[in-house]
Amino acid sequence: MKILQKTNLEAYEKAKRLGSKKTVELIKKKGLTGRGGGGFPTGLKWEFALKSKGERFLIVNADEGEPGTFKDKFIIENNPELLAEGILIACHTLSIKEAYIYLRGEYNYLKDRLERAIKNLVKKTKAKSDIKIVSGAGAYVCGDETAIIQSIEGKRGQPYIKPPYPTDAGLWEKPTVINNVETLANIPLLLLDNDWNNNLRLFSLSGNIEKPGVYEIETGTNLKYILDMVKPKNRIKAVYFGCSGGCIPVKDIKMEKESVARCGCMLGCSSLIFVDEKQSIVDMATNIAKFFEYESCGKCTPCREGTMRVLNLLQEISLGNATKKDLQTLEELTYFVRDCSLCGLGQSSMNHLITALNFFRKEFEERCR
Repeated sequence: MKILQKTNLEAYEKAKRLGSKKTVELIKKKGLTGRGGGGFPTGLKWEFALKSKGERFLIVNADEGEPGTFKDKFIIENNPELLAEGILIACHTLSIKEAYIYLRGEYNYLKDRLERAIKNLVKKTKAKSDIKIVSGAGAYVCGDETAIIQSIEGKRGQPYIKPPYPTDAGLWEKPTVINNVETLANIPLLLLDNDWNNNLRLFSLSGNIEKPGVYEIETGTNLKYILDMVKPKNRIKAVYFGCSGGCIPVKDIKMEKESVARCGCMLGCSSLIFVDEKQSIVDMATNIAKFFEYESCGKCTPCREGTMRVLNLLQEISLGNATKKDLQTLEELTYFVRDCSLCGLGQSSMNHLITALNFFRKEFEERCR
């Protein structure tokens, strides 16, 4: 795996030689995009921040809270030095004196390892940037960039409407760059490697398979090829793209943003959960709905009330107490929550259900009176 390549700080030294503008131009040229699910061009984000005036901040999003996603944990566990070098390059390039790593609360056992790696590299490079680790309290909504800002500021972790965007007014209303762990870990690699491949991604693979784990796979790889690698326990009937990306039946499809989007799903941060024929899609939907209902921050009515009502309807369907009219109400409600929620949590919380009703409707109808 490229991501396991040990650092010798050559990339940091190269960034210093190139200077800010040339480093940003190289990142833009190599085409690195955000690996946290949004896919925004990293070089462009850095360029926006570079054009801003005054003090700037960097936030590293290590709040990996979605079920089925564990690639960032893999990086922090196995190569925290690479992440630390990426952070130092960002700080030097963007003249940032203060950076924050927002670490998921459940990853606190990795905090000491990460702190040692940072301290070691700061000592070697004599960098002046102060890198702090902030532990989250387990709120999935703090994966949203505006909610992260609120949480670090000591406020309740709730999203707010953009604009202004963080690169204009973020942490303490100062220009702020927010990058995912995998994104920053790729910065040293792309600076040094002329053959760096922007299509390589870390995939979190789990579910009813014999070989779950983190795999480095090129986007565009066929789903059936991936299925052969992970060794299904039984015949796989569905693949979920995390909890928020939706689900599809197993078919001949390339794992790339455009192909997945044509099925009504989102590839997101490349998390695949394989579900075999022994599992019920209705039960899967109910479990995922419990997650989103619990994680709703409660700020906006569509998500706060909608996720609760969706869960209630799914529980009635799973128990065989609902009618087909209830199923119709459920379907109408999913679109309302998706289209009217304030942030990405609410907007994506219905993807799993919308796609399940599209591809596996028969399983829901069989549970209805």
